[in-house]
Amino acid sequence: MRAHDIEKLVSVGRPTIAPDGSFAVFATSRPDLAANRAVGQLWRVDLPDGTPRRLTRGTADTSPRLASDGGTLAFLRGDAKGRPQVWVVPATGGEPTQATDAPLGVEGFAWSPDAASIGYLARVPESGRYGSVEGLDAAAEAPRHITGIRWHANGLGYVGDRPAHLFVIAAPSTEAEPFYEPAPAVRPDGETPPKKTLIAAEARQLTEGEASHGGLVFTADGTEILTVVDELESDRRDLRSRLVAVAADGSGERDVLARDAALALSGLEVADDGTIAVLAHEVGPDGVDFVAPGVGLWLLEADGPRRLTDAESIQFGEGHITPVGDDFLVQDLTRGRSRLLRVSRSGELTEVLGGDVEVSGHDAAGGRIVASIAKAESFGELVVIEDGASRELTAFGSAAAASGIALPRELTVDGRDGYPVHGWLATPEGEGPFPVILQIHGGPYASYGIHLFDETQVLVDAGYAVVYSNPRGSAGYGRAHGRSIRQAMGTVDFADVIDFFEGAIASDARLDGDRVGVMGGSYGGYLTAWVIAHDHRFAGAIVERGFLDPVSFQGTSDIGTFFGDEYVGISPDDIARQSPLAVAGQVTTPTLVIHSELDFRCPLEQATRYYAALKRNGTEAEMLVFPGENHELTRSGQPRHRVQRFEAALDWWSRKLPVG
Repeated sequence: MRAHDIEKLVSVGRPTIAPDGSFAVFATSRPDLAANRAVGQLWRVDLPDGTPRRLTRGTADTSPRLASDGGTLAFLRGDAKGRPQVWVVPATGGEPTQATDAPLGVEGFAWSPDAASIGYLARVPESGRYGSVEGLDAAAEAPRHITGIRWHANGLGYVGDRPAHLFVIAAPSTEAEPFYEPAPAVRPDGETPPKKTLIAAEARQLTEGEASHGGLVFTADGTEILTVVDELESDRRDLRSRLVAVAADGSGERDVLARDAALALSGLEVADDGTIAVLAHEVGPDGVDFVAPGVGLWLLEADGPRRLTDAESIQFGEGHITPVGDDFLVQDLTRGRSRLLRVSRSGELTEVLGGDVEVSGHDAAGGRIVASIAKAESFGELVVIEDGASRELTAFGSAAAASGIALPRELTVDGRDGYPVHGWLATPEGEGPFPVILQIHGGPYASYGIHLFDETQVLVDAGYAVVYSNPRGSAGYGRAHGRSIRQAMGTVDFADVIDFFEGAIASDARLDGDRVGVMGGSYGGYLTAWVIAHDHRFAGAIVERGFLDPVSFQGTSDIGTFFGDEYVGISPDDIARQSPLAVAGQVTTPTLVIHSELDFRCPLEQATRYYAALKRNGTEAEMLVFPGENHELTRSGQPRHRVQRFEAALDWWSRKLPVG
């Protein structure tokens, strides 16, 4: 797989299924180099064994949700200014009708149970900002007065002057003619008739004030909308969630889950009988404990929240909830896979879809389940599950497979302290010897998985063997595994990646252990910088979007108010003991530092300070800065920038670790 082959990586989004289970709709997305953006449309497939057909023809149509009648589909599409809006279309296809006209776009939406209305979340700009005054340039806006400890977010920017609020509209009929602003009936002779202007459905704002809102779902009777209130704290960070029910008629709101429950919510859903289910984890007495959180499924009952799943062994941190009968479908991350589980209200777990897949979305109706998955040979497919058997309905991975895919070999290596480290080795075809690159993932509470991974495949195509693992601190191996590096970063995680690296090299005689490199991004950038300060065998390193200086991170990152405190501690000694910047003087490995200009997760100053320290100490170093990109460059950045990043990395390795 070459760098430009990222265009062949088709992902499949969360599907939606008709109430009778007769068909499903899903969105695809892929990078497009010509358009320099992600593109994709909606697809419909008749169940159980129909052929998928393209349903829409927009540039980037996403997030389809069928109404309860099964005849109308709502989804997100950019308007004339590129702002995502809600559109509706008959489920059989046709010309979509724009339903919203949010000034900064729509962030999420939900159908009411009777399909008569749509609730949605949209950011409301402070007057005079973000184009709310025609012709007022951003540089000419008034200064921002900030009094809290949180003011920005990666991928967004300032947040306090554009809170997300809850709105509701009457669902437009897909049969009616779109409503246009009428043109004047009488015009002077010779004047060009003015263009008719499309007017979206009239929206009613249900919330107001400085607090933002995240997530929304209607109650079973449709009279209220549940949403999580996100307040910008003034003195200290507080991860505890407050869930409210907002009256759909605008008459007020009530608390459903107060902050004193000490839960952080990451997903919510309502069953047909009105039961509220949430994905959540405890955040401790200080309200900021998020390290290896053990996200589980909870029911909000009259006497308080009740956890259904074990915090120590089950991790529902990614994904959503699908009610199915009296039970719920959820995704469990385990050993580089994401399986689909059915959880009963008594806490009984049944595996619905497992094996070598990563489930990313699901829906259920009419005795059928549809799920979007990724696997080693494909970035995204849709499967249907019925009577305990699953079947793939799509073949989007065939184009990527035709470009050449190296299937990694899975292995487990016993570390120096006897701890088993799990990971993979991907190699080119042939007899070798191959230079070897150690890849380290971000997070740290994340993981490498079995899905087709472009960053590994491009390196293998260039002639490198690639070793990657999930050391202690990673997700998917139990909570104790994840929490083992809390205020101990650069200890057992460092030992694990090196032990696995050496074990993988020893397992394959074609690997040249004398010609090696190391690279990683985010936390992987942290650990790469840590590795090259303590191990000098590597011919080169790439430190990308790294967490490199815990001291300045506190005041610059969008998670700086709690991330470093929990992971490295707050005392100067603890911080220095785990800081890559503090040991930059020990680095002798030639290092390429890659960062994005608009990265507010690991801000650009993390890179520039580290790069300056290397140069000051006489270490060979180069820096590459991507304009207009944030922390998600490698995953959702502009396709041309993603290719340029690959080209820069391959150029670096060709100079420091040449093949052959």
